[in-house]
Order: sequence, then C-alpha cells, then structure tokens
Amino acid sequence: MKKYSSYTASDIKWIGSYPSHWRKMSLRRITDSHKQGYYSTDEYKSDGFKLVRITDLDSNGNIDITNAPFVHPNESEQDIFQIKKGDVLFPRTGSIGLLGIAKEDMKAVFASYLIRFRFNANTSSKFMKHYFLSDVFINGILSDLHGGVNQNIHAENIKDQAITLPPLEEQIQIARYLDYKTNEIETLIANKQKLIELLREERTATINHAVTKGINPKVKLKPSGIDWLGDIPAHWEVKKLRYVFENKNQMRVPLSAEERGRMDERIYDYYGASGVIDQVENYIFDEPLILIGEDGANLLTRSKTLAFIASGKYWVNNHAHIIKPINGNIHFLAELLEIIDYKIYVTGSAQPKLTQEALMSIKIVDPPRSEQDEIWEFLKSEQDRIDTIIAKIEQEIELLNEYKTALISEVVTGKVDVRDEKIA
Repeated sequence: MKKYSSYTASDIKWIGSYPSHWRKMSLRRITDSHKQGYYSTDEYKSDGFKLVRITDLDSNGNIDITNAPFVHPNESEQDIFQIKKGDVLFPRTGSIGLLGIAKEDMKAVFASYLIRFRFNANTSSKFMKHYFLSDVFINGILSDLHGGVNQNIHAENIKDQAITLPPLEEQIQIARYLDYKTNEIETLIANKQKLIELLREERTATINHAVTKGINPKVKLKPSGIDWLGDIPAHWEVKKLRYVFENKNQMRVPLSAEERGRMDERIYDYYGASGVIDQVENYIFDEPLILIGEDGANLLTRSKTLAFIASGKYWVNNHAHIIKPINGNIHFLAELLEIIDYKIYVTGSAQPKLTQEALMSIKIVDPPRSEQDEIWEFLKSEQDRIDTIIAKIEQEIELLNEYKTALISEVVTGKVDVRDEKIA
C-alpha cells in the first residue's frame, strides 16, 4: 500500500510521523461535551428505556441492548442521558478497549459507569470508532494511567489524548475502507471459529461413538437396555459401576473448620478446593484415580468436567467421589463416564446430590480390557489429530486479530494512504 507524499514528526512514539496535511491536537479540541451516566436506586422495570451498561459494549465498538434492563428516567433525565446517533460510550473503570458508538438514536440511557462523549461536526463518528479501537489510543490511555488497565478512567484522561486528524472527507473514506477490511477479517475469524466448533463436535461424536459402539464398523450390535446407551456390541457386557470400579470415598478429607485448622497448608494439591495441605498419610493418593463431582448443581448444568483423572500426590474433599478401575483402562473409562446422563441419578431438590449409592448403581458398558486399550489408542490418536488442527486454526485467528489491530493503527495514523483504495 502506498504512503503519503510528506510527513511531519509527532514527537509521540505510538503515533510517530503523520501526513503533513493532517492536524495534530488533543481530543479536547474536538469534544463538544462529555457526561457521566444515569444513576438510579429504583428496581428494573418490565418496559421503558433500556439501560446500557459496560457489559453491553464490545471490543468492536458495538452497543448490544438485547440483555439490557429497562428503567424509567423522567423527562429531564431523558434529555440528559438518552443516547443519540454518534455518541461514544467509554467505561469509567477497567475494560480498556471496550467502547460503544451509537449508529442511531436509541430509546436507551447509559449507566453511571460509562462516560458519553459527543464530538464536533468536523469529525466522523465512524472514523473515531476506529481511532478509539487502535493501539494508538489504547497506548495513550495506558501511558496516562501509568500502565494500569484496571484503574478508573476519567473524562480528562480521554480528552488529553493526542490525535492526528485528517480532513473530514478523508476521515469518511478511511472509515469506509476500515469498515470493509475489518468486516472481511471478522468474517474470516468467524468462519474459523465455526470450524473449531465443528471440530470439537466431531471430537465429541467420535468419543461418544467409540466408547459405546467400539471402533469396528462391522460389529454385531444388541440392545443395551439403557436409553442413553442404545445399542452396543453384542459381545460387550452391561454392569453396574460397582462391578467395574472400586469406591474409595472413605479416603476423602472432611471439610470441618476444626479439621482444616489442624492441617498446615504446604505440600499437596487439594482436588475440589483452592488450598493445599500438609501430608496426612491416610488421605494422600499417589496413583491415577477418577474423581466425579458430587454436587448436583454441576452435574445438572454440566458446567465442569465430571470425570477427572487425578495423578500425582493429592487429596480430595467430600465434593467428589473417588473411584478406581478394578481392571479397566482408566482413560477409556473416564471418557465413558463423561457421557453419562447424570441428571436422572441426582436426588434432592434444595441441595441436589449424586449419592455414592446412586453412582455405584449406574449401569455402564464393560468391553474386554484389550478392546478398551485399542479404543483408547484410537481416541488418543484422533484427539491429537483434531487438537493439532484446532491449535493451528487458533494461531491463524490470533494472527488475523493482530493483523486487524495493526491495520487499524497504520491507517488511522496515516502510515498508509487509502484515499484511492477501491471498496467493493
């Protein structure tokens, strides 16, 4: 891409030189007004004006009011706080890099942890969006805050930032170019993220099929008698968990304050809590075991991995069941335990739990050990293959994001001339 014919030094390292016909100034020179947001102690309403919060902004300058609550500002508050086309919203605390620019007048007000800026008629809000998303602006803010990303940002911090501003017509062309190019990049990223989702779905489907049907496509099947399992290889057995695993819950560490207080926090990892503890010989494990969450909340939401293989020295609290394969491949069995529909085995409403009796009574498949080993080798190979592809795509996404950031910064500071660039 071509450069401008002449440049002027800015004496600001993150801006560098800028086109000679651009103007260097502080943002306060183009600021018409700024305002801290709406505050009310009233409860949220079922209708009215949307209340835009920090969580309703994103790193691309968008405002999404889909999940914003409703409030009832009075007429005076509506006049002061209603969001109008071109308004720029900045968080006042942390979240540097988030902002929102209103594309139209909105039946919404902005919350007290936001600052609204309005700029004069000689600035394009679309150009300003890209400037505010650039490293140029973010580096300036961080420098002003001495590198602290979680400090409060005041309007004066923003107004003190330097900008090199092209003529209005050029701002509009730059914004059109960057809108087009960043949309291209974001579409590429979205497609790659979708591919990652599909690969993860493939990995899950491969695991689910292998641990319930095996890896021989010609094997004869029979009904398992278990709804979530369906048909299984005819030579596989169905057994209760108690006949496949040994339960070691008697070795869990109690969580009473008195017992915790007697133990120095020094050496071993503690599965199920944030602390570590000194050696308590009766409770220390030194072999791979499978730990399964007992808390019904996690079992019902599937918010965490349920079957976790623990290895190395550790001890376990009473929020997890401890089971050890009697004669099975621990990796195969952990994958099998991950696909169980635990919801139907959880009891209790106030504090739902998966009891030891319920866990050990669950019926599962029990293939021959040699076949478990073969299935695990196959799954390990497939997971490694898929994980390698995912890692490569994630690296491509990272590079695309870096390219987008660099492109925005290069263009909004005039390092490249896009005035004659054709936009489809």
